[in-house]
Amino acid sequence: MKKFRPTAAKLLPLGTILFFLLLWEFLVRVSHTPVWILPAPSQVIISFGKIGPVLLSHTLVTLMESLLGFGLSIIIAFILALLLDSFYGLRSALYPLIIFSQTVPLIVLTILFVIWFGFGILPKILVVILVCFFPVLISLMNGLEAVDNDQILLFKSMGAKPGAIIRMVKIPAALPSFFSGLRISATYSIMGAIVAEWMGAAKGLGYFMTLAQKGFKVDQVLAIVVVICLLSFGLVKAVDLLEYLLVPWNRKPARTAIEEASV
Repeated sequence: MKKFRPTAAKLLPLGTILFFLLLWEFLVRVSHTPVWILPAPSQVIISFGKIGPVLLSHTLVTLMESLLGFGLSIIIAFILALLLDSFYGLRSALYPLIIFSQTVPLIVLTILFVIWFGFGILPKILVVILVCFFPVLISLMNGLEAVDNDQILLFKSMGAKPGAIIRMVKIPAALPSFFSGLRISATYSIMGAIVAEWMGAAKGLGYFMTLAQKGFKVDQVLAIVVVICLLSFGLVKAVDLLEYLLVPWNRKPARTAIEEASV
């Protein structure tokens, strides 16, 4: 029976979600709650069929904005982290400004970007970059600072140049921290695009959600929320897969037979 425990552990979240949905369906039907206040899960599923093609087109727009902003934020954060780690004077000058950039309310920045750059894709990408680059930057900087100094001294004693030390010692050691920041930013990327679309857009899940909300179509709003959650979950799992492929030394070792028997 012990060999079935990992499978049961994986199915437990699905069972919990299914129980919650069944309870939700039951309570809505028993209480006769109006659809425009809280629709049943079955009604949300039906709305998927009604708005499926339109929902797909809006989803692709939001996903494109999120991926472009997310990708650019990774590049910016990676380069900036290496520069701040290598030059203390630059870090002293820029680090307070980076912290300050995260204290400005996102809504304010979104409105300003719409005023400055219009209703196109650029403001959405800029918002996603601002939301995503900070967790990646801080995580990578912490990883670079935590590198064992003895390893650096060893490479220096062997005549390694600063670039080689960064490439062969610091970056590999900091990658686990880097991917921890990526997981956080992956979920923020979808949220950032949605918030930017709320402020001004002609297409996207945020724009579509605004239309559904104004029409009191709560079933469509919840359907959009489900899509947003699935997109965020998918991005996090993509980061997990990328870490598994690129950071094999950080994989959790498989449990031995003795450990399995002791469980």
